Amino acid sequence: MRRLYLSLALALTAFPLLAQQDFSKVEVKAAKVAGSVYMLTGAGGNIGVSVGSDGVVLIDDQYAPLAPKIEAALKSITDQPLRFVLNTHYHGDHTGGNEHFGKAAPLVAHENVRKRLASGTSRGDHKVPPAPAGALPVVTFNDTLTIHLNGEDVRAVHMPHGHTDGDSVIWFTKSNVVHMGDDYFNGMYPFVDTENGGDIGGLIANIEKVVATIPDDAKVIPGHGALSDKAGLRAYLNVLRDTLAAVQRGVDAGKTVDQLKSEKVLAQWDDWGKGWIKTDTWIEALYKEATSRERKAKK
Repeated sequence: MRRLYLSLALALTAFPLLAQQDFSKVEVKAAKVAGSVYMLTGAGGNIGVSVGSDGVVLIDDQYAPLAPKIEAALKSITDQPLRFVLNTHYHGDHTGGNEHFGKAAPLVAHENVRKRLASGTSRGDHKVPPAPAGALPVVTFNDTLTIHLNGEDVRAVHMPHGHTDGDSVIWFTKSNVVHMGDDYFNGMYPFVDTENGGDIGGLIANIEKVVATIPDDAKVIPGHGALSDKAGLRAYLNVLRDTLAAVQRGVDAGKTVDQLKSEKVLAQWDDWGKGWIKTDTWIEALYKEATSRERKAKK
């Protein structure tokens, strides 16, 4: 268990370290997705944008130092004012610009996002202090919330115990676009923040619900990685299921986590370990999930 926490803590420094990089070298780019929806990329989580004559709805806001560049990217799309900011979850690479953008428009998120930002969080030895008052969502919801703007229903749906316990998937119903937040790491293993309500089984269940619901031609904005579609999201779901099943078979055979690593039990999915979460760290997370299920089954 100590080894798992250490591995996750080391991996988790990847996002905080982004906050220490030279942001002057980061370029925030805007790309049309579909309908009235755009995606902004820079450093941190992908940003979704709904634009129109009523104004702008911003989904996540990366890091505070990037706020001027995000504003410039928005101005390249529209001259309309910012009307709402939605957070998909509480992590700093998605909420770092909250205090800046919260001065211009209401911050909206699931109630657990406000709770975790307000109280501060811990992940292994990594401590995140409470966010300033100006960075806290002023509108919160429990299950769903819909913003009616630009002839578009921007619908936030809480996805419990996936990446965290405050995840929201954002549906742009008219434009046929879904922003998955960090429930979807496109082409790479995800980080599941189990110390703050995340759960691999819950994440799989969340993705199953979305895949079963969205149209085949929907565009999908991941929390991290390139713009995707339903086929890409389904492929990600299959990797989550199959890698968990591979580790579960090892657990059922009485193997240790170190044995599974040395046997390279996830070798066929090597490409997915080239992102932020490396293969051995993902094996450890899956092993914890599998052994936890085993203990629950014996009760």
